Amino acid sequence: MALDGIVIANLTKELKETIEGGKISKIAQPETDELLITIKNNKTQYRLFLSAGASLPLIYLTETNKPGPLTAPNFCMLLRKHIGSGRILRIWQPGLERIINFEIEHLNELGDLCRKLLIVEIMGKHSNIIFCTPEGTILDSIKHISLQTSSVREVLPGRPYFIPHTQDKEDPLTITEEAFYASVCQKPMPIAKALYMTLTGISPLIGEELCHRCGIESAQSANTLSQLERFHLYHTFARLVEDVKEGLFEPNIIYQGAEPVEFSSVELTQYQDLTRKDFPGISQVLEQYYAAKNAVTRIRQKSTDLRRIVGTALDRNRKKYELQQKQLKDTEKREKYRIYGELINTYGYELEPGAKKLEALNYYTGEPISIPLDPTLTPKENAQKFFEKYNKLKRTYEALTELVKETGAEISHLESVSVALDIARNEEDLVQIKEELIQAGYIRRKGPAKKVKITSRPLHYRSLDGFDMYVGKNNLQNEELTFKFASGNDWWFHAKGCPGSHVIVKTNGSELPDRTFEEAARLAAWYSSKRGGNRVEVDYVEKKHVRKVAGAAPGFVIYHTNYSMVIDSNISGITEITPGELKRTGV
Repeated sequence: MALDGIVIANLTKELKETIEGGKISKIAQPETDELLITIKNNKTQYRLFLSAGASLPLIYLTETNKPGPLTAPNFCMLLRKHIGSGRILRIWQPGLERIINFEIEHLNELGDLCRKLLIVEIMGKHSNIIFCTPEGTILDSIKHISLQTSSVREVLPGRPYFIPHTQDKEDPLTITEEAFYASVCQKPMPIAKALYMTLTGISPLIGEELCHRCGIESAQSANTLSQLERFHLYHTFARLVEDVKEGLFEPNIIYQGAEPVEFSSVELTQYQDLTRKDFPGISQVLEQYYAAKNAVTRIRQKSTDLRRIVGTALDRNRKKYELQQKQLKDTEKREKYRIYGELINTYGYELEPGAKKLEALNYYTGEPISIPLDPTLTPKENAQKFFEKYNKLKRTYEALTELVKETGAEISHLESVSVALDIARNEEDLVQIKEELIQAGYIRRKGPAKKVKITSRPLHYRSLDGFDMYVGKNNLQNEELTFKFASGNDWWFHAKGCPGSHVIVKTNGSELPDRTFEEAARLAAWYSSKRGGNRVEVDYVEKKHVRKVAGAAPGFVIYHTNYSMVIDSNISGITEITPGELKRTGV
């Protein structure tokens, strides 16, 4: 999940094929550390997005326009002055560095042809966009770096530009086999780390990928590799580098369910169990990947308050449940006191005044028993004392049994809400979850009570055999799906013994094939707290056998005569239907 040297090489190739030779028509600086450059080439308009943001440096072609501020920043004005109508002569990447250079030709104030360099460095928090003369003198940069900020390199007008080499790394494009063995395979560190710590532009992801392709454990120390393993590792690496040199890229995103996990410009064989989606260009990969990631991040940020409320309530109830369980355990000795009282009433006439214990036969077990006595009390008073203890513990047991049941149900409800927050995809989902928490009394409603407009809808999938499958994203949707939407002969699925979504498969009077049962079970496994598990037990039953628990929170049900299957939670290959089509189905 990084813009490594290989992704930058892919980007460079894509930019050379699209905008090299093109004319710059517009330069905007939408944010402090962003540029949006519009380029016309071969009768096509392109937008090049550049970001030197410390948290998310990026460069890609996009169709999305971002308006700039009314007053352009100084760096943007400088670029407009010099290269506002310039032509991009050449685009190149030095070695496998995370850098792309743009050589731009333009006319100066006297009408003479001049050239400038626009250098984009994608280096994490050290990313920058630097404007230079052809000789390498910095004219300006989107971020100024002084010696007080960095002791490695100043990035200020008038300073010479150079690529900072803070680590002595080898160039993967030129390294020899002997140098590879000497530099990578002699390091006393895990192989994957040795690869990305030694070779420029190789990320941890690619280090792991090379190890996986070789069948070598990535955690094994590099200096313990056998001669055959070193040979295999180098030639696997060399084949990858050859593909990079020849521009044989495979832009793709790896998904786990609907969530993007990784992206790359090469095939990631280490994720064969997940879903891979290929793209025609790396720009589309970057734009879609980070848009999806940003959406997930944004929802998590917006759900922070709800998560805090649920987390606090969960902690409080779990502590209460633990205390109640301990107190309940203490009541287990109540029967002992009842037996003591009965035996004293039975054999007490034999006791002498002031006796400290009663030795008798326990007629319940047939074994002898020794009962401690208070010598200041009569046998009858001792028996009464034990009966009082018994009755007190009995009352405590009955009260605690109900309290433990209530607290356990509250924990289950809160855990289900926590899973719903993980499933939530947009703000509409959070509105419905918040409404559930208000109804449950965890959040106080502000102002007079009024009906909240709910626009969130269940997820809709279609099986390979053409059956519609619906997934509730929270307890209110689970309730609606099971008891208002589903018919009696539809099938109902739920991960066994854990919070999760109700999954409804519409049969329309037909018999479901085995493959659809398995797909629905995978959905139930994925949309549960056991998401990602390889062996998840899922219960399934016809909806007519599902009953609502009286007085329970929404979505809590009981069922009998169910079937079960153990299945993985991989939902790759199951088609998700768009929200527009979901509305047409009538949910």
